[in-house]
Amino acid sequence: MFTSSPQVSITLICGPTDMRKAIDGLCDVVAYDLEQEPCSEHLFVFCGRTRNKLKILQWSANGFWLHYKRLEKGTFKWPGIEDNKLSIRISARQLNWLCVSRRRHYEVEHFAA
Repeated sequence: MFTSSPQVSITLICGPTDMRKAIDGLCDVVAYDLEQEPCSEHLFVFCGRTRNKLKILQWSANGFWLHYKRLEKGTFKWPGIEDNKLSIRISARQLNWLCVSRRRHYEVEHFAA
């Protein structure tokens, strides 16, 4: 199971992401769209168009980890892109809730910082 420290910054990418993207493609999103450094002690969380898959991009000392979760039933309710807000910050607790919750739908307001 994926774990993160409460001190780690976590960015949830708003709107759908092409889940065919691997590490390099997701790094491009972080670097060029968000204008952030992908090789930082930071987690970037992406969700697919059908909202049943998510990926977490994580830098670790000398390389990237790409964590992947697919729901067998239900969907994540993911924030869309509004007012040029491409991402929102969430806490480690919110990320853990997102990854392990047994609820069928995940409400956007739980992610509002």
